[in-house]
Amino acid sequence: MSNVRVRFAPSPTGYLHVGGARTALFNWLYARHTGGTFLLRIEDTDAVRNTPEAVRVIFDGLQWLGLDWDEGPLPGGGARGDRGPYFQSERRAIYDRALRFLLDHDQAYESDGAIRFRMPRKKIIVDDLICGEVCFDCTLEQDFVIQRKDGSPVFHLVNVVDDLEMKISHVIRGEDHLSNTPKHLAIAAALGADAPRYAHIPLILNRSGSKMSKRDIGASLSEYQDGGYLPQAVRNYLCLLGWSLRENREIFSIEEATARFELDQIHRSNARFDADKLLWMNGAYLRSLDVDEILPHAQRWLESAGFPVEKWESAYIKEVVLLIKEKVKTGKELAEWAQPFFREEISFQPDAVKRFLTAAGIQALRELLADLSEASDFTAAALEERFQKLARTHGTSVRTYVHPARVATTGREVGPSLYGTLTILGKDRVLRRIRRAIESFAS
Repeated sequence: MSNVRVRFAPSPTGYLHVGGARTALFNWLYARHTGGTFLLRIEDTDAVRNTPEAVRVIFDGLQWLGLDWDEGPLPGGGARGDRGPYFQSERRAIYDRALRFLLDHDQAYESDGAIRFRMPRKKIIVDDLICGEVCFDCTLEQDFVIQRKDGSPVFHLVNVVDDLEMKISHVIRGEDHLSNTPKHLAIAAALGADAPRYAHIPLILNRSGSKMSKRDIGASLSEYQDGGYLPQAVRNYLCLLGWSLRENREIFSIEEATARFELDQIHRSNARFDADKLLWMNGAYLRSLDVDEILPHAQRWLESAGFPVEKWESAYIKEVVLLIKEKVKTGKELAEWAQPFFREEISFQPDAVKRFLTAAGIQALRELLADLSEASDFTAAALEERFQKLARTHGTSVRTYVHPARVATTGREVGPSLYGTLTILGKDRVLRRIRRAIESFAS
């Protein structure tokens, strides 16, 4: 294993932002690419805003994305690793020691009840692995608070102390932290330690071109977890927010990203979040993935939609997923389209009834009911042949039967392949639903 040690250090203040998820992903990719260590640290010093539920959201989000951590707190309690505690709220004694060291060495002083750090009045160069050398003129920089009047330590201090104590080799974080880095380098030097290497990744912008905030639609990772997105697709898209394979290909596996991820290939320009592109990518993944890979996600989507999937054999669910996944872009859409397969009593869309269950439509259903009652082969190919033969017999278009049949059996006018739908529903359910439609809508 290499000496690379990186960390993701979120604050549990609500939900996991896509920017935070992207930061976690880039750290994870670098650790896996180099054979290093990926560490999770929870920055929970803000007791007012931090909640246990928000910590669970972080665990759930990282696990959903498949970003396993080598060191840090575990969802069920306890921790993995020997550099803990991994919650900042449990590290107060460590910060107090650092404060005492700075005070004793005249690198900090007390002022109005707070403790301030003596910022060196000089130019400080940040040798950033992405941004290059950035010079900050700190000759007029003010001393800054590192412990508040209430005794709580400030971000600048705890962030540096934790990185040093946990032997972090590379700090990979958002470019909005670049201006903090001279302070962090100065604190590390005052503590007599070598700072980690810094790599500041580009900001994620919203549609209007400003920094994506928690208030923006699509900013929360949970929106994609709950909205029926595949973690593979979200992970792939997050890779593209500041990094690429440097070839004209946007869809690639996490294994390929891991093999080729380098910090010096991260772009300098900010990345614009494109929800439409992510939606397209999710649809591409739904179409391309094997049904067995999608099945556990599909079961969760169906359960969330209120379908008791335990009532159905996994083979049946697979058939439904295989039929629908070519036509939808999210699991939420998949669950919506799957309703006729998991509910005995279907609901009819009024517009569909008005368009296709007219007197002519009901007559077509009667003819279809008589024909399908005689069918011994209910496969998609055989059904298509029966529909075409029936149309030829009555001198009409096959659409005469297709549209009323779809509405009668699914309640809607749009859906996946009708013949595949009828096959999965099975002969008994199809005939029962056609009879019900005739009884309900015949004038």
